[in-house]
Amino acid sequence: MTTDFDPADLSRIIEMAWEDRTPFEAIEQLYGLPEKSVIQLMRRELKPSSFRLWRKRVTGRSTKHRLLRPAGVSRGYCPTQYKHR
Repeated sequence: MTTDFDPADLSRIIEMAWEDRTPFEAIEQLYGLPEKSVIQLMRRELKPSSFRLWRKRVTGRSTKHRLLRPAGVSRGYCPTQYKHR
């Protein structure tokens, strides 16, 4: 697994992994990390309790895998997630 990410990229990868609608395939496309490597990165970078919470949250979540997504989910984020002020 590549570990030479700058802090901004590392932060973005973790943020994308936490987002419900961002599939692992998007992380792989942008950063070259397959799902297994994202899990390893999260295990290394998060506190143990945070990692367990994240794993519980993403396990079985259909929106984290592009092929399992319901037909209506075509974006990587909820329309209310990035509100413009």
